[in-house]
Amino acid sequence: MGTFCSVIKFENLQELKRLCHWGPIIALGVIAICSTMAMIDSVLWYWPIHTTGGSVNFIMFINWTVMILYNYFNAMFVGPGFVPLGWKPENSQDSMYLQHCKICQAYKAPRSYHCGKCNRCVMKMDHHCPWINNCCGYQNHASFTLFLLLAPLGCIHAAFIFVMTMYTQLYNRLSFGWNTVKIDMSAARRDPLPIIPFGLAAFAATLFALELALGTTIAVGMLFFIQMKIILRNKTSIESWIEEKAKDRIQYYQLDEDFIFPYDMGSRWKNFKQVFTWSGVPKGDEGCHQYSLTIEQLKQKADKRVRSVRCKVIEDYSGACCPLSRGLKTFFTSPCTEEPRIQLQKGEFILATGGLRYWLYGDKILDDSFIEGTSRIRGWFPRNCVEKCPCDAETHLAPEGEKNR
Repeated sequence: MGTFCSVIKFENLQELKRLCHWGPIIALGVIAICSTMAMIDSVLWYWPIHTTGGSVNFIMFINWTVMILYNYFNAMFVGPGFVPLGWKPENSQDSMYLQHCKICQAYKAPRSYHCGKCNRCVMKMDHHCPWINNCCGYQNHASFTLFLLLAPLGCIHAAFIFVMTMYTQLYNRLSFGWNTVKIDMSAARRDPLPIIPFGLAAFAATLFALELALGTTIAVGMLFFIQMKIILRNKTSIESWIEEKAKDRIQYYQLDEDFIFPYDMGSRWKNFKQVFTWSGVPKGDEGCHQYSLTIEQLKQKADKRVRSVRCKVIEDYSGACCPLSRGLKTFFTSPCTEEPRIQLQKGEFILATGGLRYWLYGDKILDDSFIEGTSRIRGWFPRNCVEKCPCDAETHLAPEGEKNR
């Protein structure tokens, strides 16, 4: 029993390390600034707490803050759910339909993908989110999406408090003079008068919090819209990308076939219930062939090997995220992702599998065993650092704008 408790405590301490990352620090900082400033404004300058309206306003805002933090920490610490190390399908013959992960020493279960940041295969992985410093997947997709909904709603309420606070205080200043603290407005009457006057520092702090609240509402609101769009189709961000590549593969080879996404339940409400349930436990997929998507992934993997290009490094690259030495266009078009950059030295070889206009994505060839996938470093690198090997004259580098990798 003592050993078990020590293991639990150790795991909890390990999870707490997720807070030591720029994503949670910024996210929690924004929440703390907006929440604290809105509560201070409500108590001191906007609406008296002892009135019915003031009490309701204050309790509602506290409720937003609690729900936002609850879903945020749920998404962070509950996690997405990982495929067990060494996992194999019950029927050994089904392994032919699955990819094998050499890092986890396991087969990738349907709808699971390996995350380079978490270093584990994640169940129904949507993406790795730097703001929670964890993956969004099977177990925490609902909490993450609720956070994306509640954060803008809470920020809208906070923005209302900030605007009304500045309006009432400035109205009072203009009407009765800068040194007057009495507010004679029906919506913000104070009796007794606030002890602390609304000075220049308070105005600046409220204005800064308002800007944070409005920026968060727009940015997080857009993310919520994107998440709901894929949830109502019972997809993940990765699966939407796989579907696009499937259509691209069929069109490129002019194949007489069509790819139909297998997990769409045919109804937005049914798709919605795959993620959001009263029990909090996501439902499993029903009524589809469980290996349809994995078979398509195997086809795309084979296609990637055919369409990949062997390149030789002609210029050194330090692995910097935004290398100014590689030109302004390369600097300003750096991929907006946490995926790694590959450090390059002149004379090395790279297998390019896709990319953008000024960047390529691929694998550094370390030795001859690369063909078997046992030794490689994968990531982004500037397109102008490499050139196509002469022996591959019949192939072409990933076309400009091509995102498949």
